[in-house]
Amino acid sequence: MLNQVSQALLTMQRYSWEQGVAAQAFLELGDTNTAIMLAREAVQRQGADGRLATMQDNEGVTDPAANGEALFVAAHITGEPALQAALDAMLNYLMKIAPRASDGTLFHIIDAKEVWVDSMYMAPPFLAVVGQADEAIRQIQGIKKRLWNPKKKLYAHIWNEDRNSLKRAACWGVGNGWAAAGITRVVRALPESWAKEKQALVFHVRDILDGCLAHQRRDGLFHDVVDQPDTFIETNLAQMLSYSIYRGIVGGWLPSAYLEHAEIMRTAVHKKVDTSGYVQGVCGAPTFDRAGKAPEGQAFFMLMEAARQET
Repeated sequence: MLNQVSQALLTMQRYSWEQGVAAQAFLELGDTNTAIMLAREAVQRQGADGRLATMQDNEGVTDPAANGEALFVAAHITGEPALQAALDAMLNYLMKIAPRASDGTLFHIIDAKEVWVDSMYMAPPFLAVVGQADEAIRQIQGIKKRLWNPKKKLYAHIWNEDRNSLKRAACWGVGNGWAAAGITRVVRALPESWAKEKQALVFHVRDILDGCLAHQRRDGLFHDVVDQPDTFIETNLAQMLSYSIYRGIVGGWLPSAYLEHAEIMRTAVHKKVDTSGYVQGVCGAPTFDRAGKAPEGQAFFMLMEAARQET
């Protein structure tokens, strides 16, 4: 099944972040050669401003950085100056060029002053991997300040900086998955000397997990908007949370009691894989507003499996 899902992913057209999450999936599965090839293609489509895998000017601010860790590994393994230069350009874009709020929080898109929870996965893990731990933490805190609902223990989706208010208050399931998985990767990337900061992030991942699991369906899946049962049943959040749980248990920072939740979600997800290897019922590309299939859904199946193999 894993081979089918991987093959199906490679046939699918991908946006910048989808290219990045695909490369990350192969990287964490140990298929470094494929990850490097995907990173090279992201460099092939790098914009003049440094954004990786961009097919159009409005591709996004943080999305291209999802390619960052795979490119970091590719540059290190191959020693190719062109890959290192591309990596430096992506980092320079985030640190010096990308549009941001007055407190330094990166906007998610080019043409509006908006902070999206999606960015939690796109920029902070890359920043942590390349040694910009302070900036990774600052981005997490900036997104959390605007979008986190402590009563629900869930993230809203979009904040408008000009209006100083939420543009989309809905607790989008995949958005909360981006947050859980992104922070999980930051915890994994931060050096041991950052123990205090890592512990704070660990507590936050647990809060996100608890907030989502409070709305889990009997079949192990979730609704597209986690706390709105009239929205469609969605598959990817279960994969994203399972990935985060497996990584947390392997890392020794999540209690073993969470493992049962991950196994239930994984079982439910396996039932959603069709005979061609497509993970059905995720937020469907290219509009992500209905159940379907998408490269990120394929990639997170692979990430979930990679993490489980290490438990």
